[in-house]
Amino acid sequence: MNRASLEKRPDEVAAMFDDVAPRYDIVNDILSMGQTRRWRRVVVDAVDAVPGQRVLDLAAGTGTSSEPYADAGIHVVACDFSVGMLKVGKRRRPDIDFIAGDATNLPFADNSFDATTISFGLRNVIDPKKALREMLRVTRPGGKLVVAEFSHPTFAPWRTVYTEYLMRALPAVARKTASNPDAYVYLAESIRAWPNQDELSAWLHEAGWTSVAYRNLSGGIVAVHRAVKPA
Repeated sequence: MNRASLEKRPDEVAAMFDDVAPRYDIVNDILSMGQTRRWRRVVVDAVDAVPGQRVLDLAAGTGTSSEPYADAGIHVVACDFSVGMLKVGKRRRPDIDFIAGDATNLPFADNSFDATTISFGLRNVIDPKKALREMLRVTRPGGKLVVAEFSHPTFAPWRTVYTEYLMRALPAVARKTASNPDAYVYLAESIRAWPNQDELSAWLHEAGWTSVAYRNLSGGIVAVHRAVKPA
């Protein structure tokens, strides 16, 4: 399977996420066996923002990933293409700026943010390479990029077990817990088709980012990539 076989129009993907918005965070916790919260903490630590800085949190969904920055007194903008997700988040956290936007054509000026981050959303962008260039554009020189995304387990036997879980157990669990189980079938397939850690690192270099590095989490199920915009 490749990414081309999974391609949907942006409005189709947005509608899919609108459908699952009310229970999205709960279902994610169930499907990840509680690991999602740990992964997000690692991302926040990697961004390492301080009060007075501006952080762009892309694919922010309901704002769960944006909350730690707001709680620390950091100006965070939660951006997502799913209006349904943003509405759920705004009801819960009216103090956070929620803005609808396409990652391939961000509604922000050049050099607007001290750091840009996207967690578990880059693979759902229709043109992820273009999105990485857009992230470079809106990040100030010397600013950071942190990308958390599902990746390829580094231990081959575990990789096989993980793939079986994705394609069999994950949709089965979703059918019992999610409002739109088909959305999770799509998400499982998109994870399996996503490039590995080194390929994504190459994309970052290609987009113009420097100091590219990554850290594997949970045996490579997730990789957190870090990069810097040239000064």
